[in-house]
Amino acid sequence: MYMLNVRLNEEDERKLEQVLSSMKTSNKSELVKRLINDQWIALQAGKTFLERRGEHPKYLLSETESSSERASRKDKLSKHYDERAQRRKEQSP
Repeated sequence: MYMLNVRLNEEDERKLEQVLSSMKTSNKSELVKRLINDQWIALQAGKTFLERRGEHPKYLLSETESSSERASRKDKLSKHYDERAQRRKEQSP
């Protein structure tokens, strides 16, 4: 948790009180949290979906075959299910 102390002059205090009364709250902490969240959202608006999510997963970029081709997907699923079935056989008594 982070604590913030702010020194305001009289004019800024008056502005703060007006903002608080317009938002129908007297909780200054809540106001600061809202302002931070609004600014953070504004910063995110310029980013693409992938940038907000942290780019493409590395395992998708490292593949040599295209995952968009049906035969490739079918082979990968088949391998996955075969490996899973083999592990189950090894684990069963």
